[in-house]
Amino acid sequence: MAILKPTEIFGRVTYLGVVLDRAVTLSSEPREVLSLTYEGPVGECHSGITRPSCSRVKLQYPRGTEIGNARQLSVLSGEELAEAAADMGIDRIAPEWTGANIILEGIPEFTKIPPSSRLIFESGASVVNDMENGPCKYVGEEIEKHHPGKGLSFPKHAREKRGICGWVERPGQITVGMAVRLHIPPQRTWAHA
Repeated sequence: MAILKPTEIFGRVTYLGVVLDRAVTLSSEPREVLSLTYEGPVGECHSGITRPSCSRVKLQYPRGTEIGNARQLSVLSGEELAEAAADMGIDRIAPEWTGANIILEGIPEFTKIPPSSRLIFESGASVVNDMENGPCKYVGEEIEKHHPGKGLSFPKHAREKRGICGWVERPGQITVGMAVRLHIPPQRTWAHA
């Protein structure tokens, strides 16, 4: 029995990028094509089958513990970035400033898609949603370089609008303009949460 259900919710890729070296900058460099392998996007510093644990899982593992890499990609919504920018009183938040690998448009409340959802691109490549990406201060610092006095408010205004972290389930290529379909797992509330 299939458990993941294809929805009638489709989006479109509007930006692709890679962060070459996080020690140098959080900003991503734009690409027209993103090649995905089981390790993540080719050229992305967050790629790899494993990674050292970070603040996202600090209550589960000591920092630096080698764990499986469910944070190969950062995927955001163009609409949610525009909302955050408007709330901050700036004209826009460039995708590069967020360290985005993929910006999508057309999927409502994108940051709230269920964990384990699949983004299946028309090329056949797919990305699994691990979980929501928290609105960190580092993006705010990048924005601050372009909008002094405004960027540091990003974490407040980007709450539930920061997109998701994910990992590659099926390799392939993604191009700007490509369509993507959302597939979701069963939706139910766990009584013990």
